[in-house]
Amino acid sequence: MIQRMLTSAHSGRRKVTVASSLLFFFGALALSSSWAGADSPQIVQAGHNVAALSSSSHSNSVSRSLRASFGDEKVSHEARHVANWVVDSADNQNMPFLIIDKVYAKVMIFDSKGQLLGAAPALLGLAKGDDASPGIGQRKLSTIRPEERTTQAGRFVASLAKDAQGQEILWVDYDTALSLHRVAKGTAAEKRSQRLESATPDDNRISYGCINVPVKFYDHLVSPAFTHTNGIVYILPETRTAKEVFGSYEVGDRQVNVAKNPDNRP
Repeated sequence: MIQRMLTSAHSGRRKVTVASSLLFFFGALALSSSWAGADSPQIVQAGHNVAALSSSSHSNSVSRSLRASFGDEKVSHEARHVANWVVDSADNQNMPFLIIDKVYAKVMIFDSKGQLLGAAPALLGLAKGDDASPGIGQRKLSTIRPEERTTQAGRFVASLAKDAQGQEILWVDYDTALSLHRVAKGTAAEKRSQRLESATPDDNRISYGCINVPVKFYDHLVSPAFTHTNGIVYILPETRTAKEVFGSYEVGDRQVNVAKNPDNRP
């Protein structure tokens, strides 16, 4: 009897032990599954977030390229190239800017964001060339030879001022006496107004170097844009490239380069 009770008790303890072991096993399995279920989606989601962030950052770096807005205005490739570079690089330092295309005898004015405000024909220096003769700003007009009458290329910080007769002009480069102003009357033989109105740029080379523009263009666009602020004037070269003069780049090329090498973005 005693032996049977001991055997029975031992058997009962074994059943309890087995049951406890099974309970512990399944409990641990459920807990492990719960942990895995909680962690796995977070890890996967984190992976997606990193990829999305990387893709978004990459996309933003590529889409950061900016361009000037020309509306319906027809412009030369060189003028478009420089305007787009100015806007994309912020070379104008948030100031209004002008682009003077000597080859096509055309001046374009933009606001600080690169929106074209207007365009007009221009009269330019008689001689072809991109450099000013040394000391030309201190010389009398009568001493300046025809081959020295160039409108030099370059980037200039310009501002409104008064000339010797008290007329408002846009000083482009004081040292070389280069300015942009309303078309000068000149001599009857020069026919400056008629040259501005002609359909071709071939007869627009007549000045000593200064840029002459239509009166309305100056009064309605240039003067208001440069009032109470400086601005930048870009005079495009005609014997060299814009890249050589300004160190400019093709905006599309930079965009492709950034797409390939995101770490090289500015």
